[in-house]
Amino acid sequence: MPSRLAHRLPLVATFVAAGVALAAPTPAAADRLKDLASIEGVRANHLTGFGLVVGLAGTGDDASSPVVRRSIAKMLKHLGVTIDAAEIKAKNVAAVMITAELPPFARPGQRLDVVVSSLGSAKSLAGGTLLATPLKGGDRQTWAVAQGSVAVGGFLVEGGAGSQRKNHVTTARIPAGALVEGDAPTVMPRGELVLILHQPDFTTAARVAAAIDAALGGSHAAARDAGAVTVRIAPAWRQRVAALVATLETIEVEPDQIARVVVDERTGTVVIGGDVRLRPVAIAHGGLTIAVSEAPVVSQPGPLAGGTTTVVPRTTVEVTEGGGEIQLVPAAASVADVAAALGALGAKPRDLIAILGALRAAGALRARLEVL
Repeated sequence: MPSRLAHRLPLVATFVAAGVALAAPTPAAADRLKDLASIEGVRANHLTGFGLVVGLAGTGDDASSPVVRRSIAKMLKHLGVTIDAAEIKAKNVAAVMITAELPPFARPGQRLDVVVSSLGSAKSLAGGTLLATPLKGGDRQTWAVAQGSVAVGGFLVEGGAGSQRKNHVTTARIPAGALVEGDAPTVMPRGELVLILHQPDFTTAARVAAAIDAALGGSHAAARDAGAVTVRIAPAWRQRVAALVATLETIEVEPDQIARVVVDERTGTVVIGGDVRLRPVAIAHGGLTIAVSEAPVVSQPGPLAGGTTTVVPRTTVEVTEGGGEIQLVPAAASVADVAAALGALGAKPRDLIAILGALRAAGALRARLEVL
């Protein structure tokens, strides 16, 4: 005979519409090793620079900004023009910070996208042009030079006492706005490859090692720990390391994961992983609703009463209390069963946060509860 919970499974859709993301129990799919791990030593590097954006329509930094004045004076001196910084008054210039990411194996002449962010009191960077700005890494060495017209993707209109803004106009991008000046510092492995898992897990690491041995034939890989798998480079691959990496990237592995429930109380979002299970538990949920409404009523005196017409407030208070129905959840219930039981209680997303916390405190929730 079908269980009572089976008749409530359609309520899962109600939860999705209410803002609760549910991972339905579907067969696990294998992922490419390229999406699960990266190679140790092959990484990107962050670049940062300070520059000036010119050509703004009066939306730049304050004309008395010492940062802008000194920067303009230094730039002009570099171009052969000497001027006192105190004499500079420019509202069409904005001091900005430029950030970019230097990818591994980058070569001189390659172009990078850059992000330009206002550093001072500029109102908008729309229509501006970034002057040549060196981008430095953590070693203080210049790895790229950025320059070009900025793209804001919004606007700011001011007139009289009102203004209209769309998107964030003090941050902009320059697609392909930087030129790489030197070879990216990338270390290619020689004796062995070390694969760094994006999500460290002992089971996943063991499966990766087994899958690599099966694909290459023989014993080549070993799980060093939960986050790293070492692959020995055989003599046949010594001169073809790139081809070996390409072969490893196409290997498919079924990753394992911890049963996890993620709660974002700020947005009322609850995400339940597919491996979440419950021990036998009874859940009761009841709510108290108080509705207060006020409707003004006009009081009209009689013809000979000598009074005046007045407005008298009329207040109505209604109190509704839920029945607190108890739902029984069997052992090893699936995500669909859990969602159906909570849906039958009429729990809203924010109610789920409290219910899941109580289940975790009672030891009935077989999952890790994470609050963002």
